[in-house]
Amino acid sequence: MKTYDLIVIGGGPGGYVAAIRAAQLGLNVACVEGRGTLGGTCLNVGCIPSKALLTSSAKYAELAHLSSHGISVEEASIDVSTMMGRKDKIVGDLTKGIAFLFKKNGVDMIEGWASIPAAGQVKVGDDIHETKNILIATGSEPTSIPGIEIDEKDVLSSTGAIALDAVPEHLVVVGAGVIGLELGQVWARLGAKVTVIEYLDRVLPGIDGEIAKLAQRALSKRGLKFQLGRTLKSIDANDGGLSLTVERVGKDKEDVIEVDKVLIAVGRRPVTRGLGLDDLGVKINPRGFIEVDATFQTSVPGIYAIGDCVPGPMLAHKAEEDGVACVEMLAGEAAHVDYNTVPGVVYTDPEVASVGLTEEALKEVGTEYSVGKFSFMANSRARSSGETDGAVKVLAAPDGTILGAHICGAHGGDLIAELVLAMNKGVTVGEVAATCHAHPAMGEAVKEACLDALGRAIHA
Repeated sequence: MKTYDLIVIGGGPGGYVAAIRAAQLGLNVACVEGRGTLGGTCLNVGCIPSKALLTSSAKYAELAHLSSHGISVEEASIDVSTMMGRKDKIVGDLTKGIAFLFKKNGVDMIEGWASIPAAGQVKVGDDIHETKNILIATGSEPTSIPGIEIDEKDVLSSTGAIALDAVPEHLVVVGAGVIGLELGQVWARLGAKVTVIEYLDRVLPGIDGEIAKLAQRALSKRGLKFQLGRTLKSIDANDGGLSLTVERVGKDKEDVIEVDKVLIAVGRRPVTRGLGLDDLGVKINPRGFIEVDATFQTSVPGIYAIGDCVPGPMLAHKAEEDGVACVEMLAGEAAHVDYNTVPGVVYTDPEVASVGLTEEALKEVGTEYSVGKFSFMANSRARSSGETDGAVKVLAAPDGTILGAHICGAHGGDLIAELVLAMNKGVTVGEVAATCHAHPAMGEAVKEACLDALGRAIHA
């Protein structure tokens, strides 16, 4: 059995990208994955299948608005099985694509669940593979609520919510974060009554508050019902479905809601069990994340970790950046990840995109800043397409440095890229504002927001 330079444990976005990049750099690499297909949570049961369903459900929802364009559509129907089949084919094609990339780059695929009996050894089944370095990229999994059991039949995690065989009559989503809002909107578009329960008094914790309010208003218009400041106490089965007992936070009052399905979307936790990290002495923080240094090395030399199982944003693209930086440093190259410019996107309609600091964070530390905003209602392309909800918001230092940027609006996940690049390269709001943007285009709202930060908005 050959000895490797690097064995990556986990074939998700962080792991498979790290394995391919390491092979490109000349390392002898293997990747261990027990799921049976590559791509991890993101590709198999997360980002990709949920976006496929968001796209399908958006096309169905659009039918209700075509009459304003002079287009008449009658007797449209939903075939959930076909919709799920399309989603599954997309996932299958992409997982096969990663397997092809492994072969193309000379990465060995080892199927099975891994453990680490000692530094320099990875055990899979009865086989022990020798390696100079180990990279843990085991990702994360959904968390539940104490006393609530997820059976993926009636009480769902995100995994069950992307695999329903019929549209529920009433779906309750517990958690108004990214996953809850995205999957809630999928089923609301397809005809389900969707109620979102959130412990806090706002949606999208961590997102700029003003942008989150715009998102909630827009999602409410599209059918989602919100019950904020509430917590789920219990779930009981009855003849017709489920009875949920919900408590109003800070008040001695409970409500009972009758529903068909419940989606628990209260967050995710790192997956580290079964690796043998305690016996190895790998340090894990109180929240279950593996502690690493600036080179992604754990407390045990030769063992590294990236992605969702280490502190930081639990995002697929962040895991990819971690993986590339880690293996480049292993190969002796300079590498760095700027976590201040890692964007986050919620793929609802409208989309919510964010990078850098929020206005609340700036106020908390007393940083001097200016605000530039521009509503899509005043953007000609948005008016033409009927996508006028939301706005672009830019936060800038007195010297024009962009401290944060936040978007609620159609194609926000694409529009944020310009501002991420600007922040990464030190481009000021004045320089973005001085850049010629195509007309008519949604991107003009980015320019106008930067102009507004300078007190020079033209169309507002």
